[in-house]
Amino acid sequence: MSCAHPPIVIINERKIAMTKYLLSRLVRGLCSILVVIAIVMVLIYSCLDKMMIFKLDSNWTKMKSNAKIAYQMQQWEKYGYLDYIPYSDWLKTLLKSGEIDQETYDRVVKFGDTELKDTPEVAQFMEKFKDYYESKGYKFERKAADKIKNKYKEGGSPIAYVYRNTPVWVRMWNYLGDLITIDNVNYVKDDIADRGLYLEMNDPAYGGEKFSPAIMGNGTRHKYLVYFDDQFPYFHQNLLQIRLGSSYTIRKDIDVFNIMTDTQGSFLNSTVTYPSGLVEQSADNLHSLTYVSGSFENGTVIIKDRYVDDYTNLSTYKNGMSRMGYSFVIGIISVIMAYILAIPLGTIMALKKDKFIDKLGTFYIVFIMAVPSLAYIFLFKAIGHRIGLPSTFDMENPTWMMYILPIISLALPSVASLMKWLRRYMIDQMNSDYVKFARAGGLSEGEIFTKHVLKNAIIPIVHGIPGSLLGAMTGAIITERVYVVPGVGNLLTTAINQYDNGVIVGMTLFYALLSVVSIILGDLLMSMLDPRISFTTKGRK
Repeated sequence: MSCAHPPIVIINERKIAMTKYLLSRLVRGLCSILVVIAIVMVLIYSCLDKMMIFKLDSNWTKMKSNAKIAYQMQQWEKYGYLDYIPYSDWLKTLLKSGEIDQETYDRVVKFGDTELKDTPEVAQFMEKFKDYYESKGYKFERKAADKIKNKYKEGGSPIAYVYRNTPVWVRMWNYLGDLITIDNVNYVKDDIADRGLYLEMNDPAYGGEKFSPAIMGNGTRHKYLVYFDDQFPYFHQNLLQIRLGSSYTIRKDIDVFNIMTDTQGSFLNSTVTYPSGLVEQSADNLHSLTYVSGSFENGTVIIKDRYVDDYTNLSTYKNGMSRMGYSFVIGIISVIMAYILAIPLGTIMALKKDKFIDKLGTFYIVFIMAVPSLAYIFLFKAIGHRIGLPSTFDMENPTWMMYILPIISLALPSVASLMKWLRRYMIDQMNSDYVKFARAGGLSEGEIFTKHVLKNAIIPIVHGIPGSLLGAMTGAIITERVYVVPGVGNLLTTAINQYDNGVIVGMTLFYALLSVVSIILGDLLMSMLDPRISFTTKGRK
């Protein structure tokens, strides 16, 4: 005698299977992301000439002789290519540790134009410097003075240093280790007073007259860790930061995540109350204040008029959206439009198979698939321009009409793809045996279509919805370049053209993460619509 499993047991088994599937898929997805990042880093940092990062560096172009070499080493260290230690920095370490005194430091820090011109004491320290670091795998370099007629050429002072190239696996480990950072009161290494966190019920950024709680720090990287303002989503935090890597050229030394999320456009002024008490109309965002060692003491009059400590670095408010914002708005509207148009059109094509409407739809699908995307985007742009629509984005004079052509250019190809697959799935379903049995059982064509054919045909289409929605955040590379959209899609191609390796790696991680998440969400959405889909192999043969 057998008995059926109680419904609650079946539901629990299904939840357990789903949880196991999610964990398994997530682990495999993360492993895939690591492999992708490793491949990209190997290609960029092992196969490409690292000199290319200076292609658009105006500072490097102006420098000459030994000063140019020293600058190269500094920048390579900054961007993780190598570990670079000048002779003078090593001496400062000895001075700080007490191994030498200030008088000795002053005598040996300046070395001769050549090795033969070193004093015996300098030669002794130079040899010690060389031997110590060569034993650790560093390479020693010394460049003689570059002189003409006993005078130093521009940048011609002698230099001595050691360096060690950073292996790609170390780069990757460091990169992933810094991916998420949590601000803390020990971030600032300077000797400062009142290190700690404190709660302000009336935010000083608003002059202390407005009730707006804020958690602030002293010794942290950010002055404001948690705060509220009148900008969506109203609650903001700087406590936890996502770091995708620093840009080399596009926005020098700015993190890729900030490049994607910072607002753009013209400055948006408001009444600002600075820490010193000065009140003026400004676009400065005091909630973004970060610590810069020595910036107040060595700062200009403008800085000393506004600030009271080294929290002096900030961003500004602007009247436009971020790169991700523009890409997401255009992308999400085009996705919605694509599904709204494609589902009824694909359905009609399937129901009117081989009729005029089906042939017309097939012609459109073939046209979109056959013509290169760049060609029809320019075609839409030309037609739109002729009828008076804006053909490029104008950040200074924004209007809703400038979104029309990019949205159409993104939506129409998606409409064709969705129409093609929905038509195919519906025809397959209508020719299935269960439809014939349903007709024989007396069900009307309308009932068969709504309860069976459309429901089953739409399931594979639904799988792509999360990917389409999340893909809107990545932007459209070709469309954004043609219409000069200041979005995320344009960022990657710009980074490739400018050899901005930091942005390339950061964007690769961003794209890979969204791809993994969209696949998992698509699978979950399919399982919710179709109970026949199981996450377990139990009982299968």
